[in-house]
Amino acid sequence: MKQLTLNISENKYKTFLEFIRTLDYVKIEVVDEDALENLKVSLAEVKLIKEGKLPKQKAKDFLNEL
Repeated sequence: MKQLTLNISENKYKTFLEFIRTLDYVKIEVVDEDALENLKVSLAEVKLIKEGKLPKQKAKDFLNEL
């Protein structure tokens, strides 16, 4: 199976999605946008920690948050 990434303008997204769902040979994978955004924020924080712009968190404090 081949994979294709498309960039669709917001105002046409729903219409395009409805159209491609009618195609029996297309499989649409749902992406959790909130999880993706949280991952982006976390990676940005890691970068700031590596640059010394954010303090490191102790492992004990991290585990207590969970």
